[in-house]
Amino acid sequence: MSNKRSIFFDLDGTLTDPYDGIRRCIEYALTELGHPVDPDEDFRWCIGPPLMQSFEQRLGAALAGDALRLYRARFSDSGWRENTPYDGIHDALHALCSAGHTLFVATSKPAVFAERILKHFDLARFFQAVYGPDLDGRLGDKRDLLAHMLATESDLVDPVMVGDREHDMIGASSNGVDTVGVLYGFGTREELLAAGAARLVESPAQLRALFG
Repeated sequence: MSNKRSIFFDLDGTLTDPYDGIRRCIEYALTELGHPVDPDEDFRWCIGPPLMQSFEQRLGAALAGDALRLYRARFSDSGWRENTPYDGIHDALHALCSAGHTLFVATSKPAVFAERILKHFDLARFFQAVYGPDLDGRLGDKRDLLAHMLATESDLVDPVMVGDREHDMIGASSNGVDTVGVLYGFGTREELLAAGAARLVESPAQLRALFG
């Protein structure tokens, strides 16, 4: 895979590990709404799909909007910084850019937060553009987001989606976009393959080798 390509990267679970911040913000929202959280509860299933969908699943539609508002209040203040770029991701992105690939971000996280995170962790310089939903949820479905990207960007070359969850693979496949699943994020091998991942990598370094 040495030809120059347009590579779409998911953010959470692909470029950075956001779990600490997301967990703390979910805990805050649930506790404020009178739903105390078990300290051992695992919220990794919330990373990937639109957050409103996860709150609806946990609390029901009536409380999901309030939970999202509380979550975003804490996330905007401090949660976005409770995040860590994956080891080797800076080197991998630098190598891909140096090889002539054009990189984009395609995330289910609101674009306003994604851009802030990328700048804070010195990742923004690698990407030509960042795509994510509006705060009102428009383009929250990865299928719609990628369709919007394909319609907006006029010079894409053999695009490929790199992500860690089934939503990335399904969104890409539904738009005729090639797929690469990463196993160092939050999705399992079984999840990614079932959702249509054409290839799997276990580390950012393997991304460098895959795309050349």
